[in-house]
Amino acid sequence: MPSASTRTVDRALDLLAAVTERSALTLSDAARQTDLAPSTALRLLRSLEGAGLVTRDDDGRYRPGAQLIRLGARAFTREPLVELSGEPMRALAEKTGESVYLAIPGAADTAVYIAIVEGTHSVRHTNWVGRTVPLDGTAVGAVLRGEVEADSVAMIKDTVERDVTALSAPITVQGSPVGALSTLVPTYRCTDELAESCRQALVEATAQIADALSGR
Repeated sequence: MPSASTRTVDRALDLLAAVTERSALTLSDAARQTDLAPSTALRLLRSLEGAGLVTRDDDGRYRPGAQLIRLGARAFTREPLVELSGEPMRALAEKTGESVYLAIPGAADTAVYIAIVEGTHSVRHTNWVGRTVPLDGTAVGAVLRGEVEADSVAMIKDTVERDVTALSAPITVQGSPVGALSTLVPTYRCTDELAESCRQALVEATAQIADALSGR
């Protein structure tokens, strides 16, 4: 017979699975889906929230938390995320001529770049693979914090580096960003036409990667 501690872990894992399967889940829905009393579900959800595995919105709905997203993204990068992103990144660099980066959440409110396909221009952004940048005030940060919809792109000029414009789009799986694709463009070259080309190509590439990760 399972011990009390084992049953608690099993129930917490069931709740975590229920939250990740829905974009947002109320306490009553979570309790109903896991066959738990609301009081038990609330106690376990509070523990999961304290660990950063779930987060509670102002309207009381539970969503995957930052720590869960980081863990998921790191698990993907063991092979699938980098591998599945390769061809869409190459196609994106070919369409735009600009360097393309893949990023995931890092430690202490940062993003870390884990892969690059360099652009074709003689003047292009330097290789930042392995480098971290802050989430605050950056395009990639807005994406990884879930502030950008799956079919949208964040664009910010002159943040981490002067004279560089960053455009970033989320790789979204089950409603949460697991990574971000970005083009980093010298600002003098980032015309409205090029920015629109990057936007369209980023949305297409991230959708392809998300579908591949989801098995579609």
